[in-house]
Amino acid sequence: MTLTEIIQIISGFVGSIGFAILFNIRGKRLVVTGIGGFASWFIFVILSWYIPSEPIIYFIVACGISIYAEVMARVVKAPTTTFIISSLIPLVPGGSLYYTMANAFEGNLKVFLQRGVYTLELAAALALGIIVSTAVAKIIYGTINKRQKP
Repeated sequence: MTLTEIIQIISGFVGSIGFAILFNIRGKRLVVTGIGGFASWFIFVILSWYIPSEPIIYFIVACGISIYAEVMARVVKAPTTTFIISSLIPLVPGGSLYYTMANAFEGNLKVFLQRGVYTLELAAALALGIIVSTAVAKIIYGTINKRQKP
């Protein structure tokens, strides 16, 4: 692992905490979101060594972090959304969106469309990862809760 990747991973931790503070998250919940941001970028870096497709990496990381958020929400007794949003902040395709819009304003229609489709792929991968993991968690926890009731 290079120094650049280590700095990126630490930045994921700090960035997630920053957004958590912005959303008025305090105490141990703040640490949980920081660990989620650290984990999201750490997993992204590791997977990028082996998987060449960034949208697939985004989907896998979103699934993993959404599961982490579901578990931590039950442990800390907080809404899952709190942890999902703050933990996935490092993966928001802001740079890709910037380059999409820059090409739009420069009049590079072909590059604008290519970058726009790519940005939508990344955003869709994040959304699908969250949806799949949340649905699976609801099925699992729903099944567990039904079994426990007399």
